[in-house]
Amino acid sequence: MEDNRVALLGVVVENPESVEELNALLHHYKDFIIGRMGLPYRERKVNIISIVLDAPADAISALSGKVGMLPGVTCKAIYSKLSNE
Repeated sequence: MEDNRVALLGVVVENPESVEELNALLHHYKDFIIGRMGLPYRERKVNIISIVLDAPADAISALSGKVGMLPGVTCKAIYSKLSNE
C-alpha cells in the first residue's frame, strides 16, 4: 500500500462552464480532501481555489491531471517532502 502525502493543489478557473465538472471531480476525491478555499477575483474574472489533500501520490497526480485538462482551468500540485511514517 502506498504512503499518503500531504499536498496543496492550486487551481485557477478562467472558464465558468468548467465549474460543474470541477466540482464533480472534487466530490469523487472527497475522502482525500482535508479542506478547500475558493476566492473569486471578480476584477480579473477568475476563481482561485486552494485544495489541501492527504492522499496517495498517484491519487493526487490523477486529480491534478484531470482538473488541469478541464477547459479554461489550470492546476498545479505542491507535495510535502515526507510521506506518512
